[in-house]
Amino acid sequence: MSLWLAALLGVVQGLTEFLPISSTAHLRVIPALIGKTDPGSAFTAVLQLGSVAAVIIYFWKDLVAVTLATVKAPRTPEARLSWLLAAATVPIVILGLALKKQIEGDLRALVVVAGALITVGIAMAAIDRYSQLRAAHRTLASITFSDAMLVGFAQCLALVPGVSRSGATICMALLVGFARTEAARFSFLLSIPAVGGAGIYEARHAFADFGVAELAVGTAVAGVTSYLSIAWLMRWLGTHQLLGFAIYRIVCGLALLAAIGAGYLHGV
Repeated sequence: MSLWLAALLGVVQGLTEFLPISSTAHLRVIPALIGKTDPGSAFTAVLQLGSVAAVIIYFWKDLVAVTLATVKAPRTPEARLSWLLAAATVPIVILGLALKKQIEGDLRALVVVAGALITVGIAMAAIDRYSQLRAAHRTLASITFSDAMLVGFAQCLALVPGVSRSGATICMALLVGFARTEAARFSFLLSIPAVGGAGIYEARHAFADFGVAELAVGTAVAGVTSYLSIAWLMRWLGTHQLLGFAIYRIVCGLALLAAIGAGYLHGV
């Protein structure tokens, strides 16, 4: 892989990892559009380490508070949050290992990606409207074990390319009554163990197939663009809905199906 392509994929990863539009879908489709082969799930997972680093830097105050509370004040909401994040990560770890062959194979078919983009886009629009009518305003101080596990199970849907980990988790958090910014905050914090673990696990495969320079460039670019994406989305969600992202997903999914139908892209 050339360095320019690694950098391009890093930009795509960073801009789309935390926006609810599916980074995996974009990393699967964009190479196909420019005539390049699918970089694969291992390369994608390593790029996501840059995104995890961006989350850690952006939310470092939250992470320090949670860590200190876990050690010094285990009965506080901050300490409880650390255990809930760990518990919510368990489902995707189990399913990710159990479905590894499918995730790396049939589920990466472009027709699957298109279907996931459209389906989740429709669901996102409906859930965001429902949340708005409910005037959801819960904060993470009120999160319960059942809340965390529901979001954790929703995160498992992101094993299907095109679903979007942030989209699935934010939507579930909205369904249980959290404000948009609080839903996004929990989603981003939840990405640290889930996405970080996947990146570390897949690193050995990625280094076997790609050079150190390509992985380093892609991951570094992904980190910078991820940080900018997080900062923008946290401000955006304070005053805006998810409808724009839902429409974008549906349009992209329909365009992808049209390209497959016209023979421009292969559906598998």
